[in-house]
Amino acid sequence: MPGFRAEITPVVLTRDEEVNIGRTLGQLHWAREVIVVDSESTDRTREIAASFPNVRIVVRRFDDFAGQWKYAISFVTTAWLLALDADYFVTDTLAAELDTLTPPPEVDGYEASFRYAVHGRPRRGALYPPHAVLARRGVATFAMDGHAYRIGVAGRVERLRQPIIHDDRKDLRRFIARQKKYMHDEAAKLRAMPWRAAGGAGKIRKLRVVAPFAVALHTLFVKGAILDGRAGWRYALERVLAEAILSWELLRSSSRA
Repeated sequence: MPGFRAEITPVVLTRDEEVNIGRTLGQLHWAREVIVVDSESTDRTREIAASFPNVRIVVRRFDDFAGQWKYAISFVTTAWLLALDADYFVTDTLAAELDTLTPPPEVDGYEASFRYAVHGRPRRGALYPPHAVLARRGVATFAMDGHAYRIGVAGRVERLRQPIIHDDRKDLRRFIARQKKYMHDEAAKLRAMPWRAAGGAGKIRKLRVVAPFAVALHTLFVKGAILDGRAGWRYALERVLAEAILSWELLRSSSRA
């Protein structure tokens, strides 16, 4: 008898994700259909995705993540959708948990925690916060939050027990190029945010030059990256670079004011 996974359509957003998409789609073999919304990739992303028999590919020019998701949801025919980035790895244990879900009527979504991996090696901790990934199709909304998107639902959101593995294997050059765009958007969000509404992390970021040093200490010692060897140092480097780019964006905007 089919489990709850029969009610779920995974949806994956892609743009030049040839190093990640094969692993991600390989873990979604249980789904009757997987929707891949591609933002005009110039590498082998669509070719790799097309090799999976349960994958449907649609192409849309990128404007922002919320726009891509609003477009994507129009292709989902099941009652629930699983919203994934191309570097989100759904483990077998998470897939098994999805199959056993019995959401009551008042539950409209499930959020997942994340474990960050460097070249397949999961780390002890990460700065990536939990957020909703599984939602009822009829009530799911998508909105931008700085450089990221957020899924909103009207009803209650519960937490999945098993995490998603965030394993992005693009090189450091690609990471920096993307962070430059992401942090431009994040800086705009922070500039518009009143000090009182910023929260602890937001206030540190608003201090500009403080954030990269704070993130280095927090990642290495509080989150335990220093115990993860080279993978931990790589993760810490990425987080410091991202915060340094954000600080530079904030400083540039301040000098123009």
